[in-house]
Amino acid sequence: MNFNNIYLSIAFVNLFVVPTWAAQPDSVYVFPYPTVNDNGRRGMQLVWSTDREQWHDVAGGMVFLKCDFGPWKHVYRPQLVQDRTDGRWHCFWDLTPDGSAMGSSSSTDLIRWKPQEFFMADEKSRHEVKNARMPVADTMQVGDKTIAGFALKVPYGIVKGLERHGVYRSALNAQRGERAEHDAARFAGLQTVSARITVDEGRAKPISEDLIGVFFEDLNYAADGGLYAELVQNRDFEYSETDGNKDKNWNSRYAWRVEGKSMTFDVSTEQPVHPNNPHYAVLDVAQPDGSFTNTGFDGIAVNEGEKYDFSLFARTPDGKGGGKTVVRLVDPQGKTVAETTVKLSSKTWKKREAVLKATATVAQARLVIIPQSAGRYALDMISLFPQKTFKGRKNGLRADLAQAIADIRPRFVRFPGGCLAHGDGVDNIYHWKETIGPLEARKPAANIWRYHQTRGLGYFEYFQFCEDIGAEPLPVVAAGVPCQNSGIGGPSHHSKDIVTSLGQQGGIPMEEMGQYVQDVLDLIEYANGDAKTTRWGRERAKAGHPEPFNLKYIGLGNEDLISRVFTERFTMIYEAIREKYPEITVIGTTGPFSEGTDYEEGWALADRLKLPMVDEHNYNTPGWFIYNQDYYDHYDRNKSKVYLGEYAAHAPGRPSNIETALAAALFLTSVERNGDVVSMTSYAPLLAKEGHTQWRPDLIYFNNTEVKPTVDYYVQKMYGQNTGSEYLPSTLTVDNRRHDVRSRVGVSVVKDGESGDLVVKLVNLLPVAVKADMEIPSLAGHQAVGQKTVLSGRPSDKDAVPVESAMEIGEKFPYEMPAYSFTVIRIKRECK
Repeated sequence: MNFNNIYLSIAFVNLFVVPTWAAQPDSVYVFPYPTVNDNGRRGMQLVWSTDREQWHDVAGGMVFLKCDFGPWKHVYRPQLVQDRTDGRWHCFWDLTPDGSAMGSSSSTDLIRWKPQEFFMADEKSRHEVKNARMPVADTMQVGDKTIAGFALKVPYGIVKGLERHGVYRSALNAQRGERAEHDAARFAGLQTVSARITVDEGRAKPISEDLIGVFFEDLNYAADGGLYAELVQNRDFEYSETDGNKDKNWNSRYAWRVEGKSMTFDVSTEQPVHPNNPHYAVLDVAQPDGSFTNTGFDGIAVNEGEKYDFSLFARTPDGKGGGKTVVRLVDPQGKTVAETTVKLSSKTWKKREAVLKATATVAQARLVIIPQSAGRYALDMISLFPQKTFKGRKNGLRADLAQAIADIRPRFVRFPGGCLAHGDGVDNIYHWKETIGPLEARKPAANIWRYHQTRGLGYFEYFQFCEDIGAEPLPVVAAGVPCQNSGIGGPSHHSKDIVTSLGQQGGIPMEEMGQYVQDVLDLIEYANGDAKTTRWGRERAKAGHPEPFNLKYIGLGNEDLISRVFTERFTMIYEAIREKYPEITVIGTTGPFSEGTDYEEGWALADRLKLPMVDEHNYNTPGWFIYNQDYYDHYDRNKSKVYLGEYAAHAPGRPSNIETALAAALFLTSVERNGDVVSMTSYAPLLAKEGHTQWRPDLIYFNNTEVKPTVDYYVQKMYGQNTGSEYLPSTLTVDNRRHDVRSRVGVSVVKDGESGDLVVKLVNLLPVAVKADMEIPSLAGHQAVGQKTVLSGRPSDKDAVPVESAMEIGEKFPYEMPAYSFTVIRIKRECK
């Protein structure tokens, strides 16, 4: 991070803000209190006073501690004590209004805090500081609110130190808050910038060839209703109120209805197809004049002339009726666009299959099942798949969406998710064994994002997709703990709910960890084990893939709280993998942010265990990415490698536009420069269905008929299609000394070891053009052909697309970077 401007700001403010009178108080009172109007949801602030009458904000009202507990994360009634023995500060606070549970953390400076602990209030004695400087009960006024709390007497120097830190953070936040919409004023009068770029191929260094990948999570209907090509919604009748969806009709009948007066529809659990799918539909047909219909995911999209595979499990419980059943696809006006028949006449469950061929293109068709005889029919696993899936795979992927991902040329695919993998509570942790085998035997589950997972897109399909696009598989498994946002009830709940929540903030019971560790080891065997001599290798072969998937990586944990509970379970799993499969690269985690407690504790754990790689996450502002291009420059090359597993530039409103895309492109020039320590990156999230988007921005939006790549997608594609195995250092000089100007121009040059091509990447986040004189001495004596790809537009543009053209290249050549642009120049060279 470049601190030049920040330090100048601090020095300036210190001259005029920090009091310098001779008679400074020796000590003052500090009073911690919860942020007002949200019951401490944002955390804990501090005020100070010399007389406990007049109180003053510390560091302009900065938040000094945030609660990590549950999904609500409130700080109620905080109090500070100081250990007289070692000077360490300890903060205690209530997790709920009734004070039934508490949180605690410690710090040496009131700024950097250790991992938090959570416990029931009656257990506080076990957490108390024995030799502590204790606070006194007090009140203070914030606006029209009187807040009761605790005041602690401290040296005045403590407050001065916190004030200086506040100035530093304010300067940082000012940089991070810089937006392109203010560039007209910020760069008023700025003329075209001139630059000189010289490439030194003689100092080339090897870098990771796996820098650009993708991260798939079943979020925003990315799987069912998205990448997974199944067209029937709730095919298994396993939707449940416990999924947590807000739709009042979300249950096992969802997306299904009966049309006609002579048919009724019920759901039963007696003698199911498989215990893992206990619910199924029962149609009672008095007369054959009704139909059973499914609306799909916002309708069923079909294309004229294309074929669709229909299947279902059926039986006639009474042994009566049965016979021919008509299956149709109809348009919104009721016109039939495809039809076939199946025979349903078995007293035991039988799978029936047929093919429908569409005679018209319809965006919102319905599936209609019409029994032709009276009787009772039990139906389950009702499915409709296009035959044109990606690579023609059965139970496959939606072709256009999968192709859009493949076009990035990702070197790896991380799956099945982040928060999804470690689940909403221990009982919702994602278990890979529940996702393989016959579809009717897979175990559906509630999605942490509050909808349903059929698990039709399971571990076999993920591995197969990776192989189909030439990407390394990177499965992520929970480290024995659930999502840090897990919780039951809410902040107004207590007793049993809070006890359960404390358990969710814990992890899998230690007596059950042995089996969980074995499950992780079995996953590696499933991917790589011999098809004849290993149990899980044989299971893979049964699915149609006798050859190993050649798994090299496994992610362990996802942006977890690096707590004691996490650390002991993570260590147990990691050591078991290292012992049995030392060739597997285990990727740890450093929490959800690029700084703070979990980041520091995660790296400390990585150092202790000597992890080969850690997963960092970094959702930040465009300004952060602009001013942190040296972020990885000073990482220790002898420590763990870095996988930047989730990142994106977040502007207000969370758009994907030229500003956010170029901020990422600019940062990626520095990532390539540090490709010897950063091994992998993946923008997140990947997919979002229109009308079902829970998180923004996403890389690709889609509906049933369209794929809509974003501007950020094109940056990833331009990088993914132009990676290198060597980084070629370059010098960049501009004719403007302003730090904010220089920070908005980036360059990276790599060499593709396979083709020998040189790839020059140039980013200009300025509102004016940058005229660059390029010099590549190694091109002397060569004929060179350049292919240029340019992505540019106004900062707010959401629909910009790259434009390709040829250009002349030599040892020296000029290139003018358009305002707000990302350029890739691919250079092929031949000897004269």
